[in-house]
Amino acid sequence: QVQLVESGGGLVQAGDSLRLSCAVSGNTFSSYAMSWFRQAPGKEREFVAAIGWSGGATNYADSVKGRFTISSDTAKNTMYLQMNSLKPEETAADYCADHISDYLGTDSRAYDYWGQGTQVAVSS
Repeated sequence: QVQLVESGGGLVQAGDSLRLSCAVSGNTFSSYAMSWFRQAPGKEREFVAAIGWSGGATNYADSVKGRFTISSDTAKNTMYLQMNSLKPEETAADYCADHISDYLGTDSRAYDYWGQGTQVAVSS
């Protein structure tokens, strides 16, 4: 019912910035909250940030507070993640996820839809 497509990943140096985008299509009225997760090879998928689709409430992992900003543009059906001061340990595949209820939590198993991911590589 909902399709998510991430873009904006790439290779950057430590301290650089990237802006990720997640385009939403399908039944967008079913999307009440969306989030960003990241997963490095051999590691668990970890929560990064979440936003209420229409209300604008946000939630951030402690590790990214003050550096990352999550936002949404309902006119473009797109969610964004502005990532500043990137660190090498944040090299990962970044995924956007959708929840059909107002859930801004950190448990990846609670989300209903996932994109295919976009690769972020941060060199030291």
